[in-house]
Amino acid sequence: MPRIRVLPPELASQIAAGEVAERPASVVKELVENALDAEATRVDVEIEGGGVTRIVVEDDGFGMSEDDARLSLERHATSKLTSVSDLGKVCSYGFRGEALPSIASVSRFSLRTRERGADAGVEVTSVDGVIEVRPVGAPVGTRIEVRDLFYNVPARRKFLRSSSTESGHVTDVVEKAALARPDVTFTLVRDGRRVRELLRVQSRRDRVAQLLGDGPLAPIRGERGPLRLEAFLSRPEAARLGTADLHVFVNGRPVRDRSIASTIAHAYGSVLERGRYPRGVAYLDLPPELVDVNVHPQKTEVRFADPRALTDAVYGLLSRSLATAFSLPPRVRHSSVPPALDKDEAARAPETRRSPTLNVPGPWRARGLV
Repeated sequence: MPRIRVLPPELASQIAAGEVAERPASVVKELVENALDAEATRVDVEIEGGGVTRIVVEDDGFGMSEDDARLSLERHATSKLTSVSDLGKVCSYGFRGEALPSIASVSRFSLRTRERGADAGVEVTSVDGVIEVRPVGAPVGTRIEVRDLFYNVPARRKFLRSSSTESGHVTDVVEKAALARPDVTFTLVRDGRRVRELLRVQSRRDRVAQLLGDGPLAPIRGERGPLRLEAFLSRPEAARLGTADLHVFVNGRPVRDRSIASTIAHAYGSVLERGRYPRGVAYLDLPPELVDVNVHPQKTEVRFADPRALTDAVYGLLSRSLATAFSLPPRVRHSSVPPALDKDEAARAPETRRSPTLNVPGPWRARGLV
């Protein structure tokens, strides 16, 4: 009898779900991103028990037909990609077609949707792998309810933190989505109590003021090569240990990138102690073909066609503006190491790496930036 066996579909689905549905917050992130890809102008999130007992995400996007609703629970079924070449220019939040089937495999799942122009909606439920479909009355948009998360994966459920901790992670997801999309209204209800209502606003600056309005932030805007940068950063004396209060977005996607965060800190010069970072938000917008988003299961890390050119551009745009805004002493950088990283730090900061699937970008080279 062979030792290597093909896994049963149910077990394979639960293993795959571990990469997408790590905790309630990652489920909320996937569902909110689906809503944004559906052109929603309002996204309502409700959780109970930290999201383990119940998660509801409802939007007013364009909804789905019955056929699409059925297909949405098939693994690798997506409306965002049609060919391999599309991976090099991803503009949507989701693109792999894994989120809904993965979430459905580890919960009691229901999806209710009605597409624009349809007379009625459809409800799709999935429990223990059994999928049922029935017509229902529903408003235009999509409502997804996830109950008893990880009920069939006790090992995963055992390692979740307290309800308050998991709720905090969900709040962070909603706030990051709101920072990314100021044109969308977001609400969050936790255990029956509304804790966030972030109405749509006209600009990123307005949204940052909504969420980080407890201190003055310097607005900075600029372009260098293909990069467009918009940032709202605190005075150096408001800097804190670690990067928890420095939010970085690349093409509207929240990312964790130590090198970009260190570049921002380095642009303040010697007034910031080592390991301290400003509070604020930095939006980096690049042509999608210069960013590889297909490198992390939860899409929280990206790679760049030329990371050194990018960090140089970020530093160049920020350093002079910060010096002017906060009367900082001038600084001249002479280093062959990426900004704010000594050799040891550079070795520990692999996030800003050159993507092997992207060519050195012409826009950087054409402007003498590589």
